[in-house]
Amino acid sequence: MTATLPVARPASQRSKLSVRGHWIDDWRPEDPAFWAATGARVARRNLIFSILSEHIGFSVWSLWSVLVLFLGPAYGIDPAGKFLLTAVPTLVGAALRIPYSFAVQRFGGRNWTVFSASLLLVPAVLAAFLIRPGVSYSTLLILAAVAGVGGGNFASSMTNINAFYPNRLKGWALGINAGGGNLGVAAVQLVGLFVLAVFGAGHPGIVAGIYIPLIVIAALCAALYMDNLTQARTEKRAMRDATREPHTWIMSLLYIGTFGSFIGFGFAFGQVLQVQFHTEFGTPVKAAYLTFLGPLLGSLIRPLGGALADRLGGARVTFVNFIAMAAGAAIVLLAAQQKSLPLYIAGFVLLFVLSGVGNGSTYKMIPAIFKAKHPADEPTARRLSGAVIGIAGAIGALGGVMVNLAFRQSFLETKSADAAYVAFIAFYALCVLVTWAVYLRPGARTAGKV
Repeated sequence: MTATLPVARPASQRSKLSVRGHWIDDWRPEDPAFWAATGARVARRNLIFSILSEHIGFSVWSLWSVLVLFLGPAYGIDPAGKFLLTAVPTLVGAALRIPYSFAVQRFGGRNWTVFSASLLLVPAVLAAFLIRPGVSYSTLLILAAVAGVGGGNFASSMTNINAFYPNRLKGWALGINAGGGNLGVAAVQLVGLFVLAVFGAGHPGIVAGIYIPLIVIAALCAALYMDNLTQARTEKRAMRDATREPHTWIMSLLYIGTFGSFIGFGFAFGQVLQVQFHTEFGTPVKAAYLTFLGPLLGSLIRPLGGALADRLGGARVTFVNFIAMAAGAAIVLLAAQQKSLPLYIAGFVLLFVLSGVGNGSTYKMIPAIFKAKHPADEPTARRLSGAVIGIAGAIGALGGVMVNLAFRQSFLETKSADAAYVAFIAFYALCVLVTWAVYLRPGARTAGKV
């Protein structure tokens, strides 16, 4: 069955919603009467439970950013080995984001959310019962890799919610959805802090065990309260068409700089504190007192990035934001060289906040780009933007791998993270140039439209 295009229809029919079970056959978010009467309410309900599932997915994905703090001398793992344990789930999650995006079109947003949320039980149960002194490093790598399934939930959730909202509200909706999901990084670190403070570093399995009932609740809520959109199933060529769009790869590069920084720093911050300032953070619980702060602020501010992009234009906000991120990385580099812990923490928190703003502004740019390219063809613009959100989300998550590997290599070769910070500054500078040249430069096709 194909989706009904937004065409003129009697006023008495414009607010009706055609539903079969949990399938919606006629979804017209750009129709003001339909949106006011029924669309906004249905979209908001799906957004709420999408956030719940995605939030827990992020917590499971970033579980190992916390678990490595529990791996003391009894496990025999050096800092380089711990950075690899956090890089592996990041890589797996990034690889799963494209098929997860496509799964929404194949199975429906509600159906896939139920399945993907239930799948989170596998890494949670394994980590709850198998992590103990004497376990082999290869087993830990496998457990970390399985946790990567949580990284795919973001892409399917964003693709699904993108289809529910009208273009004028996409920046806000995607920002709220992503920000609520990103909070899962801070949440799992707070759970880790609680376990460290109450039970000590000898009980890492409790962290994962806490999430088992929460996963079940999220899957049940998705099954009961979410919907599938029939129109999404008509967009099977979207991913192939999106790969031919130059903007797909440009936006993926920019998203490496924003989301890659957020998730990479979220995974690495606690370890970097322990290595860079080992005197002040000699125990895991001392580091855990601070690791949640950056991801928490970065997640909470992400909707603001989307809202600013709605008001000022995504390209403008992204451009200024990358300049500020380069400055933030320079502050961290200076603080590391001066061994100033307060300045170091301030610089890192600034990077988390700016990455959150950039996450919101870059994702708002995507639908705006394709609306500008296809002003008279709203279904094509929606189809392409949904596919690009999935691709950019996958490639952007690879930035988290790069961040952890950059720290690992820097510590291996120089015994400090300075080389990694220099690399971050250079990459942010590249993103500034690309944003200006493609989306802001006078004479650029999209200047003033994104």
